[in-house]
Amino acid sequence: MKLSEFWLAISDEFGEAYGRVVTRDLVLGSVGGLTAEEAIKAGVNTREIWLALCKAADVPAHRWYGVGQREPQK
Repeated sequence: MKLSEFWLAISDEFGEAYGRVVTRDLVLGSVGGLTAEEAIKAGVNTREIWLALCKAADVPAHRWYGVGQREPQK
């Protein structure tokens, strides 16, 4: 998952404003007790961070995969 895809997935799932709060404030035990923003800066894989956020925020499993992808251009 590219970083741009990660931020698109965050915005799609949580909304722009709340997404920034979640990535800045929610501590994720499965990525070393870091927030998503800290984990990104530490070089943790964004897919791993995304899945950790989904689990911590109780996002339904059917919305974990395939997010952050734009529709193909025609």
